[in-house]
Amino acid sequence: MKLFFCIIYFIIGIKGSLLAQPGPTPQQLVWQDMEFYLFMHFGPNTFTDLEWGKGTEKEEIFNPVNLDCDQWCRIAKAAGAKGIIITAKHHDGLCLWPSKYSTHTVRESKWKQGKGDVLKDLSEACRRQGLKFGVYLSPWDRNHPKYGTPEYNDVFVNMLKEIFHNYGPIWELWWDGANGEGPNGKKQDYDFRRFEKTVREISPQTVIFSDIGPDIRWCGNESGLAGITNWNSLDTAGFTRGAGGPPQDSLNTGNRNGKLWIPAECDVSIRPGWFYHKAEDAKVKTPEQLFELYLKSVGRGANLLLNVPPDNRGLITASDSSSLIGFRKLREKNFGVNIFRNANTYYLQSGTLKRAKALSDGNDRTWQVMESIEAYSAGVELKKDRRVNAVVIKENLEKGQHCSAFKILLFNKRDQLVKEISGTTIGRKRIITFPAVDISTIELTIMDQNGETSISEIEGYNIEDTLTEK
Repeated sequence: MKLFFCIIYFIIGIKGSLLAQPGPTPQQLVWQDMEFYLFMHFGPNTFTDLEWGKGTEKEEIFNPVNLDCDQWCRIAKAAGAKGIIITAKHHDGLCLWPSKYSTHTVRESKWKQGKGDVLKDLSEACRRQGLKFGVYLSPWDRNHPKYGTPEYNDVFVNMLKEIFHNYGPIWELWWDGANGEGPNGKKQDYDFRRFEKTVREISPQTVIFSDIGPDIRWCGNESGLAGITNWNSLDTAGFTRGAGGPPQDSLNTGNRNGKLWIPAECDVSIRPGWFYHKAEDAKVKTPEQLFELYLKSVGRGANLLLNVPPDNRGLITASDSSSLIGFRKLREKNFGVNIFRNANTYYLQSGTLKRAKALSDGNDRTWQVMESIEAYSAGVELKKDRRVNAVVIKENLEKGQHCSAFKILLFNKRDQLVKEISGTTIGRKRIITFPAVDISTIELTIMDQNGETSISEIEGYNIEDTLTEK
């Protein structure tokens, strides 16, 4: 049997750091399995053509006469998205629900004679379509008269309670770090500790996003790009949300020995802006561009949050919808046939070659543990050469993320080494693309690790050459 005969790395003693590593909560594991879902920026800016509202917009401007949240959900589901996060209140302060704690809401608008409720419509539509429902709630409020005073923290807590009680279950709560002046010219001292405690008490299953978590972190850019090295762990001591957050490169890569499990989410818009602007109708990202973003977000172990803003009718436009459906077709076509599925799989342990069926069984909940005391190899062997230009490696994260360096060797049936690839982290999913080669064997060696790396799958694909990562 030729598998591993050419590899010499297993004889090198590599001792990874065995310091205690953080691990995910059950809620975080469920979140990381979602991979891809939609953001929807919707509000007064949809009608004023602004990105950041001023807070002085009249409520009557919000009037999406053809609002159809079922249409949003049908398109999201058809695109393969697993949920929707809506901007329930952006910086302009208009609440997309009739809040008892504001006079700047849909209740004061012309829409449905003040009887409309976007959160009710969307939460119910998500349930009908089997999608998760999430909420973005901006702490900054350029309209509320209490903003800039201690009383505003009470207002924000009451809004949180109102949303969770009336529209739950809410799977993800999204906070950004914006903190500007309110109508009185003052900034707010946000009581985030109290905000978090409130959510934990009323909805412990909800995961909370911000640039320092506590459950999900910003990836450090709005381009949808995770770090080529991407740790799920992060150190947040001494940092705050917003201007006091960690450096953007730290947010992008995480920290190898970070004390907290705060995985990265990559937010990006399908258009140049976050809110709908008619002038951008011809600037919607193509399915191919979305596929590239998928490779550089999900394919680097993060989740992809793609913003798709409804227009001023209250509908997703045909151009956005077409691109989303095309994106799904590309994923299904190119990742539909795993060439390595049910192939012969092996691992090398202390110099002995053993079977490792879990590596090609198509089940992410089975895995092979890689020893921490030496460089460790596993591989897949096909009966004949197959054309491959994409390899997917999955690390089971139930006990944490451990691989910090790996090497992949690709051999053909004549035992010739045709490709060598080195990388750092793996995480939930690592997608590696390259110019196509004909191979029969792939060998994965863990070169350095913080503990025992658990590999759940090694997959191979032949995707369209034009889609390989640039």
